[in-house]
Amino acid sequence: MTYFLDVILPIPLQKAFTYHITAAEAQFLKLGMRVAVPFGKSKIYTALAYNIHNTAPTSYEAKTIHQILDDRPVVSEIQLKHWEWIANYYMCSLGEVMRAAMPNAFILESETIISKNEQIEIKDSELKDDEFLIYEALNYQSSLKIQDVVSILDKKRVLPVIKNLVEKGVLHLQEELYEKYQPKLVRYVKLHNNHKSEEKLQELLEILSRAPKQREVILVLFALEASDNKPIKVSELVERSGTSSAIVKALIDKGILEEYHIQADRIQFEGDGDADSKTLNEAQRQAFKEIETTFQSKSVALLHGVTSSGKTEIYVQLIQKQLAQGKQILYLLPEIALTTQLVHRLQNYFGDKVAVFHSRYSGNERVEVWNNMLNNSEKAQVIIGARSALLLPFNNLGLIIVDEEHEQSYKQFDPAPRYHARDAAIVLANMHMAKTLLGSATPSLESYFNASQGKYGFIELNTRYNNVLMPDIELVDLADKYKRKRMKGHFSDRLIEEMTDTLEQGFQIILFQNRRGFSPIVECTTCGNSPQCPNCDVSLTYHQYRDQLRCHYCGYNSAMLKSCQACGSHTLDTKGFGTEQIEEEVKVLFPEKKVARMDLDTTRGKFGFEKIINSFEQREVDILVGTQMLTKGLDFRHVKLVGIMNADNLLNFPDFRAHERSYQLMAQVSGRAGRTDIRGKVLIQTYNPHHNILQQVSTNSFKEMYSEQMNDRYNYKYPPIYRLIKITFKHKDYNRVNLAADWYAKSLRQVFKANVLGPEFPAISRIRNLYNKNILVKIPQKQSLAKTKEAIKKIDNSFNAVKDFRSVRVIINVDNY
Repeated sequence: MTYFLDVILPIPLQKAFTYHITAAEAQFLKLGMRVAVPFGKSKIYTALAYNIHNTAPTSYEAKTIHQILDDRPVVSEIQLKHWEWIANYYMCSLGEVMRAAMPNAFILESETIISKNEQIEIKDSELKDDEFLIYEALNYQSSLKIQDVVSILDKKRVLPVIKNLVEKGVLHLQEELYEKYQPKLVRYVKLHNNHKSEEKLQELLEILSRAPKQREVILVLFALEASDNKPIKVSELVERSGTSSAIVKALIDKGILEEYHIQADRIQFEGDGDADSKTLNEAQRQAFKEIETTFQSKSVALLHGVTSSGKTEIYVQLIQKQLAQGKQILYLLPEIALTTQLVHRLQNYFGDKVAVFHSRYSGNERVEVWNNMLNNSEKAQVIIGARSALLLPFNNLGLIIVDEEHEQSYKQFDPAPRYHARDAAIVLANMHMAKTLLGSATPSLESYFNASQGKYGFIELNTRYNNVLMPDIELVDLADKYKRKRMKGHFSDRLIEEMTDTLEQGFQIILFQNRRGFSPIVECTTCGNSPQCPNCDVSLTYHQYRDQLRCHYCGYNSAMLKSCQACGSHTLDTKGFGTEQIEEEVKVLFPEKKVARMDLDTTRGKFGFEKIINSFEQREVDILVGTQMLTKGLDFRHVKLVGIMNADNLLNFPDFRAHERSYQLMAQVSGRAGRTDIRGKVLIQTYNPHHNILQQVSTNSFKEMYSEQMNDRYNYKYPPIYRLIKITFKHKDYNRVNLAADWYAKSLRQVFKANVLGPEFPAISRIRNLYNKNILVKIPQKQSLAKTKEAIKKIDNSFNAVKDFRSVRVIINVDNY
């Protein structure tokens, strides 16, 4: 009987690919094991075993697999089911979900290795310059990787040169797989067995009397062995004996000490993890009881707790309860900046049961978390992470907490799978028969709608911890202040007055401006020209700290211009303002105070967030200027004043969620003020103080905002009343994008009639030299979502069959908001 194996390849293929396997391999292989398989002309990929059967593929000859890479599955069955749901719901391939879920170190890809053909003699004169350089390099080295050839020739396109050499018979090509994961090995030492007896020891110490430093190392080693019965690290021995590693090495070379290695995790927790959780106050206890009662009848609950009401403490109690039952907990956060603050808090409660997983961790660190979870290790019972933590191999999940569930960061926009972590978390919890708790001070309209319809349980927490009052929010009319000449730079006299008071009382200040850089537009005052990005339809942003112009879409940068490119005039002026400019102005207004900035430019490194957050927590910084990273649930004890520099650029955004998002953002950033016992103050600078949303923020009227926005959503047929699927077309040729989008829209209209909007160019229609055009498909409540997707897939297949349209990239984004 012949056996076949369907595999998932980490590339966007719509179907699983089938390979031939032997009966012994069929016996050994299990669902979720990794196998190396040949694919295409010569590539070798890592694939996942998906299905073993006896049906040969009809349209192609099945190749045999290369090798089996694991002796047990690295992906669990429930995990695969969840991946299938994501691929199905968000209209992408299983391979794309696999690529997003698995750490890079698990997905081995072969590298092309080139070596010299020894059988052939060739004259130098027969080779071109580039070919000669490669041939010459192979005289000194037995083989080269493609990357080596790129650096030798100093050009990106090297494949044509290699191809010519292969055709001349000078080179051999072969593919090799490399293991990417390197376990971390720690060096330990012990005394060699030859010196263990007393006489030998005596002899040894006498010999070493002429080498006092080496003798000191041996004596310290004895002292350490006597005090702990633990293996002794080389680094610890060097530190305790006050010598250098060269002396320890000399002792190892002489055969007096023996070195050995033990594998260790890269992320270690320092501390006891036995801090008692805080006792809940009356309101929190009530909310905790309500959550428990809700979970008896419903699997999803929404906790609507005002900012600083102590939601995290309720989460801690729920986590403790699940741990006591031996269950795993997933704690999702929208932003890496938040994990740094929360990890310390949770590790104080739960010690090394806490594991962290997000994109700032290296591939090797992620593999360790993955393996700990596969083995159901003690080290991975409480998993904290950003959205990608959702795709880990859980064994026994009991609870998922989605904190700040309204956040846009939970939605993945590029690359596929374009999933929403909150929605995918609810499905994952259902598969594990677990519970989901959504928490937020400003819930998304969808979740609040589901709760009001009785689909989710609903719990409210209306008082702040310690009964502190909600911050006092004041709107400052910028038009009036400019008219009366009461502005200094971008600061109104009210804001300067409040800042001075706050700093005199010894409190801290947060200033929020949702734009990084110094200023978004540089303009010539003579002719009005402003420098544009060559690849995108946007003007370049001026970054003062590097004295350069940068594009925030494609990363293009150039040195700051000294004169106008159009008319040669030297009078260049900046328009608009970003975080850098605010930072500069604050330094001038309060020269003796310490100012820090938190945006994408200052938090690039692995510990970028931690450094800024820690220095602000320890009050080394008085004023923190930042973008929306600051708004997301951070807990600073000594902030009394929050200033929102310009509320208007949030409100006037071409998006049906602009008003909801503005409310959430401003309410969240206001919630950073007055979190201990003194009431905070918030100043919102705006040109339009009578705007409904600003009035609702200043009176904390979430319900009023909800009913007004829902009214609009009913009238204009937007979520949560209608579902949305956005289809984007990308191509470097303007006309081709237009033709393709029109063809697609016409086909969609035949099926969905008036529920198709577009095709329309977005506000920024060209990014990275590709023109973008969008179509929006609205899906009424009564219409089947599965059937809608089927119809779109059919149209998509017909579209790809048209020769002219094959080069146009089509991106289907389900629930694109």
